[in-house]
Amino acid sequence: MKRRRKVKLKRKSWILLYLFVLVFSTIFGFLLFHKKAVPILDKKEELKTDVEIYPIKEEKLSIVMVGDCLIHPPIYEDAYKNGVYDFKPMLSLIKPIVSKYDLAYYNQESILAGNKNFKLSGYPQFNSPQEVGDAFIDAGFNLVSLANNHTLDKYEKGVKSSVEYWKTKNVYWTGQALSEEERTKNIRVEEKNGIKYAFLAYTTQTNGLLPPKGKEYLTNIYSPEKAKKDIDLIKDKVDVILVAMHWGVEYQTSGVAQEQKTIAKYLASLGVDIIIGAHPHVVQPAEYIDDTLVIYSLGNFVASQSNNTGATAAEKATGLMMSANIIKTTDTKTGKSEIKVVDPTASFTYAYKTAAKKNYKIYPYNKLNNNLFPGYKNQYEKLKKRMTSLDSSIKVEDIG
Repeated sequence: MKRRRKVKLKRKSWILLYLFVLVFSTIFGFLLFHKKAVPILDKKEELKTDVEIYPIKEEKLSIVMVGDCLIHPPIYEDAYKNGVYDFKPMLSLIKPIVSKYDLAYYNQESILAGNKNFKLSGYPQFNSPQEVGDAFIDAGFNLVSLANNHTLDKYEKGVKSSVEYWKTKNVYWTGQALSEEERTKNIRVEEKNGIKYAFLAYTTQTNGLLPPKGKEYLTNIYSPEKAKKDIDLIKDKVDVILVAMHWGVEYQTSGVAQEQKTIAKYLASLGVDIIIGAHPHVVQPAEYIDDTLVIYSLGNFVASQSNNTGATAAEKATGLMMSANIIKTTDTKTGKSEIKVVDPTASFTYAYKTAAKKNYKIYPYNKLNNNLFPGYKNQYEKLKKRMTSLDSSIKVEDIG
């Protein structure tokens, strides 16, 4: 009997031991699992922290562009009051718009040789008061193209006077130079809002007035070779390349010239981000070639062309005011950046004058009425269709 009792006691002991081990194992396993689970959550938190440490950085540069400043005699005569030339009132409605943008471009078509050593003049060989430049700078313009078919209207001395004027101004001007060394130096890098940019200007037109041999630097005449050489100098130093092109056919309102398309495709292949067109004196459409925004012609901004040649008075008095945003996105972990030109938006301006060619003033279209410009609404609709004829992504709306 005692032996059987001992056996029973041993069995109970083993059962108790088994239950103890089972309970202990369960508790230990739970604790072990819980302990391992905490680091997994920590790693997730670390991963989340990594994303916050290396975000995508975005920087923006806004730009607005207007067309030709071609100062005919009635314009500078109208600006002459109390013994001085003052063009600022003509731009008073444009200045508040321009001031909203980081970069503001215009084409100074008539050379600013000034009236100290030269006579002021109009077509066919222009010379304008330097106070024109003062007014545009006061309005906020800081990118100025000087390469066009009127650059050499006052020959080498005129270019010298023009360049000496622009050297005193804190704007990015290009297209004229007094030496090859200076021409190359003008291909420089500027920075705004963390975005580095360079600005070039070329003309395919000279009105038969060629620079003297060995002095080709006086005006930047376009060639594929020259453009490539210039762009190669700065393409690895900048985020954005802007090129002003004086090209095309005057008064062409239907489509664009083959020359423009050919040059635009070539410049796009070289990495140019925005191509800004001038010379036709009328508004032409815009489009993207791959990622390059091409504006074929901004038309006239300030001008007083006669109504008996080329295009209608409304076409010659209307200019394109084009805006866009340049967006730079940077992966701060890898340092890799990407540039996009987005939100291209077209609006229009009108160069008003009285029948007596007085009171010149540039109006945004949204400030016009039928007394200032009879039929402006019809002209607006016509231009709206033209602007989007090559690329439906171009927006047309008032930016003023």
